[in-house]
Amino acid sequence: MVVTAVVGAPAAAERSIKRYTGGFVDEMRSVAMKLHSKDQSKEGEKETQGKPWPKWEPTTDGYLKFLVDSKLVYDTLDKILDKAEFPEYADFRNTGLERAGNLAKDLNWFKEQGHLIPEPLSPGLDYSLYVEELSKKDPQAFICHFYNTYFAHTAGGRMIGKKVAAKILSGKELEFYKWDGDLSHLLQNVREKLNRVAENWTTDEKIRCLQETERSFKFNGDILHLIVA
Repeated sequence: MVVTAVVGAPAAAERSIKRYTGGFVDEMRSVAMKLHSKDQSKEGEKETQGKPWPKWEPTTDGYLKFLVDSKLVYDTLDKILDKAEFPEYADFRNTGLERAGNLAKDLNWFKEQGHLIPEPLSPGLDYSLYVEELSKKDPQAFICHFYNTYFAHTAGGRMIGKKVAAKILSGKELEFYKWDGDLSHLLQNVREKLNRVAENWTTDEKIRCLQETERSFKFNGDILHLIVA
């Protein structure tokens, strides 16, 4: 069975057990989409706070901060999966979604253009520390962060990257937004792995995973806002 949950409401989650053809990944996606603002997605339920994305004015310095902090988080995720405190983590190594190597190439390109590469800031440092500690004690909650970080980048992250590139990079597409092979195929392979892993979880473990979604959005949102810092 899979679980539909309102984040932060275990009782409501337990009352909303359904069967989805797409498995538990559909449940994770459903919870995540509800946390989008209405201007981000037609499925979003949150009111827009501050300026909507089309009205943001990114800066190169801010974008570099975002890329540096993002690389730190992806490096941390790679390290967690390589170490594999829990056996299921090994299933998510070398999926083709890895971003740290691509980000290293992008930061080197900026350096070659004469830009100073900043040190990581608190959004990336805080998230990396949090997810590393979480991964040692709660694999279900950690996998929520894995899913949301990688999958969000392939969707809204690409859209934002394209808009930022048009404003400050003369349309240059960074390596951060490129994948080897067919992206839809890579994503489907990971979806299937996630569903197989979740088949062995209890209902309480699934609820705990879903409840971590809001925290994942908060951490990733703080990093994203560095673009206009």
